[in-house]
Amino acid sequence: MKTDNINPSVAFLLSVFVFWNIVGAQHHIDPPSLVEDLGDDQLLRRRLDDAKLDLWARGISPNLDEIVRFGNNLQDQVNGMETWQSQVAKQGPIRKARYASYHHNKKTKPRQKQKQQLANKNDMMLSWISMLHGGGDNVISSSSTAAAMKTKIQQLTQHYGSAFAQAIEQNQQEHDQDCQESCRYFYCAPASSLSPNNNNKTTQDQTLEDLIGTNRTTIRSYSMGAVPPEDFADEFGFPLDLIKVTQGQPLFSRDEAKHVIDMAESEGLSSNEYVSGKYKLGGDWLTKLPQTRQWFNEKLEKTMFPLLSFLFPEIVSHPSMLRAHSVSLLKYNASHPRTDVHIDNGILAMTLAMTPQDEYQGGGTFFEHFAVTSSNSHDDTTSMDSTILPMDVGHATLRPGSVRHGGQRVTRGTRYILGAFLLIEDRVEHVRRLKNRGSDLRSAGNLDAAAQHFEWALALNPRCTTCLKDWAEILHKQQRYEEAEAKIRQALELLEYKDSDALFTLGMLLSEQGKDQECMDAYRQSLALNSEDAELLYNLGVKIGEQPNNGDRIEEILMYKRCIELDPIGFGGAWLNLGTILAEDGNLDDAETMFIKALGSSKPLEVKPKAMINLALIYHNKVGQAFQQQDIDAAKAAVLQAASYLDSAKPLLDQVSSFESGMQQYQSQYNTLRLACHRNLGQIYAGTGDLALCEEEFRRATDAFPTEIQAWQMLGRVLEIQGKKEAMQDVISKIQQLQSIKGGRF
Repeated sequence: MKTDNINPSVAFLLSVFVFWNIVGAQHHIDPPSLVEDLGDDQLLRRRLDDAKLDLWARGISPNLDEIVRFGNNLQDQVNGMETWQSQVAKQGPIRKARYASYHHNKKTKPRQKQKQQLANKNDMMLSWISMLHGGGDNVISSSSTAAAMKTKIQQLTQHYGSAFAQAIEQNQQEHDQDCQESCRYFYCAPASSLSPNNNNKTTQDQTLEDLIGTNRTTIRSYSMGAVPPEDFADEFGFPLDLIKVTQGQPLFSRDEAKHVIDMAESEGLSSNEYVSGKYKLGGDWLTKLPQTRQWFNEKLEKTMFPLLSFLFPEIVSHPSMLRAHSVSLLKYNASHPRTDVHIDNGILAMTLAMTPQDEYQGGGTFFEHFAVTSSNSHDDTTSMDSTILPMDVGHATLRPGSVRHGGQRVTRGTRYILGAFLLIEDRVEHVRRLKNRGSDLRSAGNLDAAAQHFEWALALNPRCTTCLKDWAEILHKQQRYEEAEAKIRQALELLEYKDSDALFTLGMLLSEQGKDQECMDAYRQSLALNSEDAELLYNLGVKIGEQPNNGDRIEEILMYKRCIELDPIGFGGAWLNLGTILAEDGNLDDAETMFIKALGSSKPLEVKPKAMINLALIYHNKVGQAFQQQDIDAAKAAVLQAASYLDSAKPLLDQVSSFESGMQQYQSQYNTLRLACHRNLGQIYAGTGDLALCEEEFRRATDAFPTEIQAWQMLGRVLEIQGKKEAMQDVISKIQQLQSIKGGRF
């Protein structure tokens, strides 16, 4: 018998035709008919039985109440059971909400908290006056916005009390420490540079040509989106054209850039991997590359700090106030994916292009709020050219750190960039520091304190969208889905719905609330902004497959394929679900290939045992095919392969079941399938006349599953055939004992 002569889902089951007496009778399921000329009701009932049997093979025995819940109509029951059958077989969605990831030098030693006892509230108030712009004689000027911020901090202290005041004080202390640390490695202007006797010009008194010594370099400005920087937001006017890119004559030559790269490579650049969000890139911190750092420091003093001061006069009072930190030289090639979309850990950030464009393809900085989208619902992709700012060697992008961006993947060659985050000595970023501390508290599991810090940051800047997103993630973790949805929608309104991570989180929150269509709409909006988000593609595929009648199968498959093109090992669940779809359609050979691919997942505990169980199911089907063809050798080989997969899955299942309740279902599947392997192998031995080996196999089954009545029944049957009456009586007593314990139900 060929498997394509029966309903496709039957081809995915155990060898039911050979052993139906045991299985079908116990679960009150009629065996599937092999006659194709059936009426509509008969066909529906056969499909219903197929779904029930597949669920049984996976360790689930649906009762009448569970079937009726899909409706009294037979068609509704079939649709519901087949959807359940498909969902049980597949890997579920990623359920971790996203928050505003910020990149920083994680190799720095943890800062020791400075404990400072302030005598009373008046002392605290006096300290704030110096905090707002750094304090002391080095204060350059006092703007109306700074005065407004001082007033706001005073008002918020009255409202929130001493805990808020201490957090503000800690911000100042951390800012001072970070600035001091910066000056250990990177250029800082000498203290005398601001002496009243020096009469130094500010960059606002100069032209761009004065600063960089040529009139051939120009600046092109791009919008950073609808929301101003997190800190000092009121000091930036609209339009927010704050992404600045140099054009024309570069800031340094091709030869100079090559000299710097050669120098960095000689200092061991390529021997290191740099962690960038979820990905690893080649590169290293300039703190570990002293010769390269010396070149960079000269550029800071003579070019970059004056240029930054000129371009951002709203917040930079003088070049001498700028401090560089977390400076790295990165190396991209075709083996690296695009970096995740993120924000930078500084009020300002810079990127210097160190490689000529003719030496690589791809690359550039990706800004998702530039997106132009396709109208095809099955191809919600972003026009990549519209979202990427390329730079040739020697040019720079200078911008606020809170702009969401990522590094576009390089498809050929190698691209080097030098990136740096910037602090301003006389300006403390209270919003960013409160938010970052909240993120650290969240990571430590202190959700209430984290939420408090996000609330404080929002009190200082109600337009801090990263604060809203981070707070929503905490509410999601606390299963306060409606409150989390309100926060994330507030952020999206401010961002004009141009934030793929916020839309991803919104989709998850809507899914948790059972709002499937709204969830998919949010995912598709997110995909339109960021078409290379593998996690998003995977989740959208899962959600499509969860819909009645398995949803739009073509779109579901497309999502999984795009996901694994971007990340073939990170999303084993996509391979797993593709295999399940193929198996349900009767294409077991290709399904097997997909499940084997899933075994290579970078998350083995999450995916590998499920893939092994599905592979075992496929080999159980091959057992049935071999029996029908009377090919005992092929049947035996298939049974042994199925058993091998199951035995490999068992330790992983035991490991993960202790902390993931959803894996208990797969543990049940393991028991059902492994027992079937014992049964099949024993019957093969019996069929070849070797009853001793059959008995030995069935005894292995009772040793492995001592509480399973089926195992004892199989052993009793072979003992009866051999005439071993005394041993058979012992087995009958064991069966009666188990039936008594289980109330006669098995």
